[in-house]
Amino acid sequence: MNEELTHTTVLLDEAVEALAIKPDGIYVDCTFGRGGHSARILQRLNQSGRLIALDKDMTAVACGREWNDARFHMEHSGFTKLAEVLRGLDIERVDGILLDLGVSSPQLDEAERGFSFRFDAPLDMRMDTSRGPTAAQWLATADEGLLTEVIRDYGEERFAKQIARAVVAARAIQPIQTTRQLVELVGKTVRTREAGKNPATRTFQAIRIYLNQELEELEGVLPQCVAHLNAGGRLVVISFHSLEDRMVKHFLRDLVEMDKLPRNVPIRASEVPHGKIRLVGRAVRAGEAELQANPRARSATMRVAERSDVA
Repeated sequence: MNEELTHTTVLLDEAVEALAIKPDGIYVDCTFGRGGHSARILQRLNQSGRLIALDKDMTAVACGREWNDARFHMEHSGFTKLAEVLRGLDIERVDGILLDLGVSSPQLDEAERGFSFRFDAPLDMRMDTSRGPTAAQWLATADEGLLTEVIRDYGEERFAKQIARAVVAARAIQPIQTTRQLVELVGKTVRTREAGKNPATRTFQAIRIYLNQELEELEGVLPQCVAHLNAGGRLVVISFHSLEDRMVKHFLRDLVEMDKLPRNVPIRASEVPHGKIRLVGRAVRAGEAELQANPRARSATMRVAERSDVA
């Protein structure tokens, strides 16, 4: 755990504070990355505390398995298997769960991963490189309709149809296998530029989210998180784009409001049903100092909820 961390963890202090850590509690870092949040959590646990970390990225898992700490357990797993992981460790409930969504800084900075258009590299984009098709393989076979749907829905790209048509035309001439090929293709197709953004930003985001099933996995893990929290346990979610944040916001809101009664129903105050969670504060965003130090934090939004019952 003394290894120097190789990236800047977004909302580090805010996320760990939001977990309201009990020294002897059990916590789960569902997105270990390079261990920024995990290291800080361990600092607050005593010898009876426990931290379970999950990550689907093999490099992140290798990093975590180098840590020599009896309180820490590393799992090579996507967070949709949270319930399965906890069951395998004979853990029914925990005191806090952290989700730091999206792609990590090391993944963006490793050219060979193909997540970033800053490098000319093979189009991979898989968070777990041990399984599933690469972005290049998917682009070679997806039909124009699916390409349009993915780029439009996951990238919120208004030129999705034109980009999909261009991909189909280009791959008929030669395979699209590198980030530079895709960047140049999108650049020629998207004629309206967003200030400060590469025109391929939305397309890269869309393909990455689709390939890694990020929204489907988020939808699957949120109910598991709530189900495995102790009363008073905290769920902390950091998201980086509107699709994720909207899903988290609506999920939490629905749990807070699920037991609301119609107006004017005659009932004693003690009999009023309560939701499974309560929201803790407002959405949190990076402060000016963090934005200066780490511009990637500008799109981060953190939401916090606390389990109010274990019925």
